[in-house]
Amino acid sequence: MEHKDTDCEIIHADVVDRVRAKMPKDMILNEVSTLFKIMGDKTRSHILWALDQNEMCVCDLAALLNMTKSAISHQLRILRDAHLVRFHREGKNVFYVLDDDHVKNIFEKAFEHTVEKKQ
Repeated sequence: MEHKDTDCEIIHADVVDRVRAKMPKDMILNEVSTLFKIMGDKTRSHILWALDQNEMCVCDLAALLNMTKSAISHQLRILRDAHLVRFHREGKNVFYVLDDDHVKNIFEKAFEHTVEKKQ
């Protein structure tokens, strides 16, 4: 059976039909792609790794990454808008943490996969 939009013959039509029935809407997969693009930025990856270790304030992140507070704040805003980090206040201090266990798991699995390939 040939598919009209490709130059391939469908060899396993039952598999194609089963997967097609479960395929998420484009909007959802676009959001997943955007999430990985946001996490894929080098500076944001450093921030996510740091926050996976411990909650931190902007000044501590800036010192750790040798960046300005402004630059760190800009990256944190992007991460916050993507629901990857959140913050809480303690007096005058604002501390950032990973948003939830999903973010922690995604980041740790990606890290584990990358390190595993190097060994």
